[in-house]
Amino acid sequence: MSRSARILVVEDEAMVAMLLEDTLNDAGFQVLGPAATVAEAMAVLDAERPAGAVLDINLGGETSAPVADRLAAEGVPFLICSGYGASGVLPAHAARPVLAKPYDPGELLRTMRRLLAG
Repeated sequence: MSRSARILVVEDEAMVAMLLEDTLNDAGFQVLGPAATVAEAMAVLDAERPAGAVLDINLGGETSAPVADRLAAEGVPFLICSGYGASGVLPAHAARPVLAKPYDPGELLRTMRRLLAG
């Protein structure tokens, strides 16, 4: 795993997205996005293949399920950050790591590193 691995961030809350971006950048990762909508996330995926991703499930009334499905189909590891905890995760992605908001930035980094290590 490269510390400069590109990580897609899909998060619609600006403050949370900035925290995620800062946390990942400070740890040496390169952030793709953040994308606040499914359309934005899909556009990033059309242009680049991330090493991993952080997904919020609820994006202002739409679900990030299409993004999760595409990441899974392309073999890109991802974790889910949700205000609903594990109960908000879609059944097709129930085995993915879930961090309940508010989460510890250290836990986010440990989980991402585990995912990228494979």
